[in-house]
Amino acid sequence: MLVAVNLAGTAFGFYYYIPQLDETPLLMWPIVPVSPLATMYIGLSLAAWRLGYKGRLAQVLHVLAFVGCLKYGLWTGVVQSFIEESATIELWLWQFLIWSHLGMAIEAFLVTRYARFSLSAVLVGVGWYVFNDLLDYFVPVFDGPHHTWLNVLLVDGEQATPSPAFELVAGCAVGLTLLAAVLSLWAWRAVETSPE
Repeated sequence: MLVAVNLAGTAFGFYYYIPQLDETPLLMWPIVPVSPLATMYIGLSLAAWRLGYKGRLAQVLHVLAFVGCLKYGLWTGVVQSFIEESATIELWLWQFLIWSHLGMAIEAFLVTRYARFSLSAVLVGVGWYVFNDLLDYFVPVFDGPHHTWLNVLLVDGEQATPSPAFELVAGCAVGLTLLAAVLSLWAWRAVETSPE
């Protein structure tokens, strides 16, 4: 059931990102729809766990799910609640975005109940999200922003960077990546020090 809910969220998330993906070079697609990718990772992580997969790839998938759902669940909740202008989207959608993403953040901790994190998986998974932050906020590779489009960042129809709102959004993303990295290392360390 939880796998199906996450995959449905993934489908809706990709649908939500269609306007931005239409204007994004194909090469950058893996770093733009971050929330639907996180729910896809957790759906696949749950499926891998239920099917008994325990190899290195499964461990990386578990870390991607944990970090992605924690980071983007909290990021979206914070950004939609305190930075984005709620009047720019319909109230039901604004509420849905906040509550569904906070649910993602809570769900992230489910992963630590069934999955084991190796140090190499933590390094790969966290490294992916650090790379994502770099391309989203600090090193634009192609024209246009790669981070989620936000109405609060629009100036004359274009995403304005830098701006105080952009700096808050970027700081929130980087801070949450650091938090998720610390918690991932904590989960790895808990496995390493626990008696079998």
